[in-house]
Amino acid sequence: MQGVYPRRYAVLTEGLLLGMYGKTAHGVLRFRAADVAVIIDSTLAGRRVNEVLPSIASDAPIVPDLEAALAYRPTSLLVGVATDGGRIPSALRGPIVAAARAGLEIVSGLHELIADDPEIVSAARRSGSRLWDVRVPPVDIPLFSGAAYDAAADVVLAVGSDCAVGKMTAMLEVERAARADGVRAEFLATGQTGIMIAGGGIAVDRVISDFVTGAAEQLVVQARPDSEVLLVEGQGAIFHPAYAPVTFGLLYGSAPDALVLCHRPPMQHIAGFSTSIPPLSELVREHEAILARVKPARVIAIVLDTSAFEDSAAAALLAAAERETGLPVADPVRDGGTALWRAIARALGTTEKAARRADRARTPA
Repeated sequence: MQGVYPRRYAVLTEGLLLGMYGKTAHGVLRFRAADVAVIIDSTLAGRRVNEVLPSIASDAPIVPDLEAALAYRPTSLLVGVATDGGRIPSALRGPIVAAARAGLEIVSGLHELIADDPEIVSAARRSGSRLWDVRVPPVDIPLFSGAAYDAAADVVLAVGSDCAVGKMTAMLEVERAARADGVRAEFLATGQTGIMIAGGGIAVDRVISDFVTGAAEQLVVQARPDSEVLLVEGQGAIFHPAYAPVTFGLLYGSAPDALVLCHRPPMQHIAGFSTSIPPLSELVREHEAILARVKPARVIAIVLDTSAFEDSAAAALLAAAERETGLPVADPVRDGGTALWRAIARALGTTEKAARRADRARTPA
């Protein structure tokens, strides 16, 4: 598997580290900080990550170009951006080719595949560089079979009001907190950044539509057999005009026992569209209604990304959401994942799957 290879990353973001297009870099920095040697971004050169992104506990240096980055002895160049349409930005293409010529492995999660670029391929072939297009799915994904219904582990899926509202981050913070509590939790990656962090998974947005549910199911049935809780990274949103299909694929294919709903206030419309985002209480009902006739699952917690607010305003938002929904509400980036995980654990103890486990435990062998 490509993801098992030990890496020391130079993360390329040229001009995009601080914006929403830098989310790939943000995720890797937050959850695999020890693997990041250096950031390449001439617009921020001379500073460190925690100076420009205070919420990320990484002191990796930021340098202006690949030549400066090579002094930190990286093994791999990670393309740390997620652009509209997944195209390679023109400002990044030259450094990618140069890194391939220098023999660095190139890791990219963009839709525009580096393995299809003749110049990058030629440079890599001459130097012996490896190319990893993270988004390329396995070739043997089957149709959905229903096998996920029989998963022994509890399956929790992150859903959201829109894209980029913290679904991956929430599940990774929960995984971290669950493991700290001694629970065998496993994060199942469904997008490019999650795969870079976890070292494996399936980027479901590259899977042929009829097989998306099958891909989600495969993640569940092929999880580690000793896992007690499977935390599935969500994608898109049920009301997103462009990306709803992949959301439905995960809702049905992963066969979740419970949902965690993510939102970023003060968003009121799907980004880039006029589609309004319903109130949280309505979003809860809509998600539960979608699954009611297939495999019922409840929303058991709410995650809010309150990064746009000061502490007092953030606390008020969390409290208001809790009053509105009657559910536990947390911001795991601001406060850590422990409270969210423990709320999830309590709710999982009341599911139908938990009741079946209790019945088996009471039944004499």
